Amino acid sequence: MMPGMSPRRSARHAARSTIPPAVPIGALVIALVAVMAWRLESWPFAGSGAERAAPSPAPSAAPSPSPATPLPSPEPEPSAEPSPQPANTSFEGITTFRGNETRSYYGAGPVPEDPRILWRYPAEGSLCSNSSDQHGVRLWCGTGWTGQPNVIVDPGGGIEVRINAYDGAYHFLDGRTGEPVRPHLQTGDLAKGSATSDPDGYPLYYAGSRDNYLRVIALDRAEPTVLWQLDANSSVPNPVWNNDWDGAPLVVGDYLLEGGENSWFYVIRLHRGYDDRGRVVVDPKVVLTVPGFDDELLAALPSSNVSIENSVAFRDGVAYFANSGGLVQGWDISRVLEGGRKARRVFRFWTGEDTDASVVIDEEGYLYVASELERFSSRAQEVGQLMKLDPSDRRDPLVWSFAIPERGSEGAGGAWATPALYGDMVYIATNFGDLIGLEAETGRERWRIHLPGPTWSSPVPVDDVLLQGDCGGALHAFDISKPLREPPELWALSLGSCIESTPSVFDGMIWVGTRGGGIYAIADRPNG
Repeated sequence: MMPGMSPRRSARHAARSTIPPAVPIGALVIALVAVMAWRLESWPFAGSGAERAAPSPAPSAAPSPSPATPLPSPEPEPSAEPSPQPANTSFEGITTFRGNETRSYYGAGPVPEDPRILWRYPAEGSLCSNSSDQHGVRLWCGTGWTGQPNVIVDPGGGIEVRINAYDGAYHFLDGRTGEPVRPHLQTGDLAKGSATSDPDGYPLYYAGSRDNYLRVIALDRAEPTVLWQLDANSSVPNPVWNNDWDGAPLVVGDYLLEGGENSWFYVIRLHRGYDDRGRVVVDPKVVLTVPGFDDELLAALPSSNVSIENSVAFRDGVAYFANSGGLVQGWDISRVLEGGRKARRVFRFWTGEDTDASVVIDEEGYLYVASELERFSSRAQEVGQLMKLDPSDRRDPLVWSFAIPERGSEGAGGAWATPALYGDMVYIATNFGDLIGLEAETGRERWRIHLPGPTWSSPVPVDDVLLQGDCGGALHAFDISKPLREPPELWALSLGSCIESTPSVFDGMIWVGTRGGGIYAIADRPNG
């Protein structure tokens, strides 16, 4: 590890666990039964601070799906779009982790051909703060997993880069100069993961922090202003494991979808609008909470680590997410998004291992799921660590699987990076440090390149160029115009410290943070 760099896994899985180690799994199962009974009564629960959330509608009381009692699942259907499009349609840019509802939009080229560092923020010093976990108080610097910047292009061509950092703040920078375009907003702890800018044009920023709060922030005041916040500890009856918010919230219509490290999935009605002074306003209400775990999962696990750390994906009315217990779920929330109160689980699959990478959905509705390899369970040996799943096949959704047994940081295999889909290929980066290209149809490996691991930064394919950061501090560009061959390296640029975060690419520029304490803009060298 680089000096001053702490293992990210400790931050995600060990920080302030809300279940004492002595609590047996059986007690959690009993608690789950009580939670479901509570939910079926639609008992109101406390929100954050002075807020009280609206009563949470209970999911339908269907039994947990299993091979013996399958539940209906959505049929994969071809998309009307010729290729993945961004969530934002009225302006250009990247508004959330992996750009759209299916977590499959990577930005827009061209990609720099002769890159240089255009600027570093801050120009001097580093974005650092102290935070505690099971190892005590330690210094955390830069940006971590998944850490992808938002890129917002205004009508005049100006670019704003928005990014969370380990100094505990949300930063808003001029994409071309690195100068702040608005004051940063300081939170009470590490500002982890990725955030989301409103894709419909409202001046709103949706972001979490390790200080327990998910926030809705107005950006049309003199300084960023928190309009509403949700406490991970008090917003559900039985928060499990932790209270961080790592995933990038997803805006679908007037609703916000988010999973928390408290192990629950939320649907929040935003009620966006403007006041009589023309300032943006919201009146959020939590309209659905769903436990990311079930009794079958808890009975199969050696611990209560069932936090949701990935960014929720969505297609055809179904929200997909996974958790640290390896449970991949699909919940049909279409009625909730129409103002109703009922949701139902339509998909369940168990990877057997911690699954923090986001679910990626292709244009036919298939799911691509990457998991870690820490428990070395028999289930992990059976299904591998990279899977293509068909949610319409209730009995056997596994289309293909691919094993990633090579061990890297802390003796773990598998992947923390989210898979990337491009053309007929799937790209995955592993904890060991391998960048692997596979055929999407069959899961057949076509090539692999070893880089300094762990490679937690997610691959970014744009304009036949594949970008990948490594933990030696280099950002690599590979030519994937002939995807079945091992891609030649076009260039590698050293940023000096481990790159856990996922780069954003737009119109000839790249933005990414490192664990060394800085955020970087990369562009072509000037001609001549």
